[in-house]
Amino acid sequence: MSLQDAPSLSLHCGDCPIRHRAVCSRCGSDELARLEELKYYRSYEAGQTVIWSGDRMDFVASVVSGIATLTQTMEDGRTQMVGLLLPSDFVGRPGRETAAYNVIATTDLLMCCFRKRPFEEMLVSTPNVGHRLLEMTLDELDAAREWMLLLGRKTAREKIASLLAIIARRDASLKLRPMQGRMSFDLPLTREAMADYLGLTLETVSRQVSALKRDGIIELEGKRHVTVPDFDRLLDEAGDDYDGGYLN
Repeated sequence: MSLQDAPSLSLHCGDCPIRHRAVCSRCGSDELARLEELKYYRSYEAGQTVIWSGDRMDFVASVVSGIATLTQTMEDGRTQMVGLLLPSDFVGRPGRETAAYNVIATTDLLMCCFRKRPFEEMLVSTPNVGHRLLEMTLDELDAAREWMLLLGRKTAREKIASLLAIIARRDASLKLRPMQGRMSFDLPLTREAMADYLGLTLETVSRQVSALKRDGIIELEGKRHVTVPDFDRLLDEAGDDYDGGYLN
């Protein structure tokens, strides 16, 4: 496991950028004080492995900043990306000793970690943490079902637009901005990673991104900075007619 403990980082829970969305979002001051005693930070550079599938996992964590991917390696060595971990997402499963997936830092990554056993004990004694974790788990289940629809039934153009909408929604929610009108964000994935995640070829991803730019659905500054002039138009391109999101 490649990691760097970040003991010099002192971030109070009340000042945390993911405070309103993370597993601790419903905690009162006394509960936050208990979490403060359990937490520590780990940082990873882009490309580093957080944990391998099957390895013993003695911590759980929330993503504070950066992006990680969840991947599964098959018996013949092929690897499939099965999910993204964005800021405020929860990593690890209480009650399970080993990791279910490979977790790889896509960008520089900062995680707020909790020792697993004390965190499991806190779930029993602190309903607010347990309820929020259940809510996040159900959101993740909804996201997985929506992703099945995206991969199985949507066109390549709709897939690209859907992924951009997912990232735009999360960026807006973290910054407490309304999800409407003109929106800008940095795309956390390379074209290659997008292709892997969406089940497309690199050429198809590049072609569809260029088409969305040509049609005025998105604007690009460099390869990563994306501006969406009209979020509703992006949703139309994604085939979405509701105000929800695949990843919450």
